[in-house]
Amino acid sequence: MARVVLFNKPWGVLTQFTDPGGRATLADFIPIPGVHAAGRLDRDSEGLVVLTDDGGLQARLSNPVHRTSKTYWVQVEGIPSLEALQALREGVELRDGLTRPARVEAIEPPELWPREPPVRTRRLIPTQWLAITLTEGRNRQVRRMTAAVGHPTLRLVRYRVASWTIDGIEPGHYLEIHTG
Repeated sequence: MARVVLFNKPWGVLTQFTDPGGRATLADFIPIPGVHAAGRLDRDSEGLVVLTDDGGLQARLSNPVHRTSKTYWVQVEGIPSLEALQALREGVELRDGLTRPARVEAIEPPELWPREPPVRTRRLIPTQWLAITLTEGRNRQVRRMTAAVGHPTLRLVRYRVASWTIDGIEPGHYLEIHTG
């Protein structure tokens, strides 16, 4: 039986168990031996990290060839036009090539915990929340995609990986489940 740990990663935590620089890591929150992160989430991003002791499951969740879908709630600077949203949906040309099509929709601001440090916003520039669902996981992909269409990411929260979500898991906490 595989162990699966759903962790709501706070801002500023590295998605690894050690850091020679002494920064916060998964080891500061998850005392479960033998589990490894299935994929990464940048230090300046928040939300769901799936950990498991099952190498096959880890590969299915993290290897882009399997096209596991992941949904991100993204606060961007400015209000994206219909053209910008369509560009995100169709694929954006980045330095490492065209992204796969994504599901993108404008959403109401989600009910989230306060972020420490707070997101820096500018008084005269509005922000918009988007739900972006990807089936690939390039390095800093969501941030690069939103910047490419002229709307830098201010806050990024991974809400869902496959069928798991952060619902009911407070930041810095985890839920351990067992799969058959």
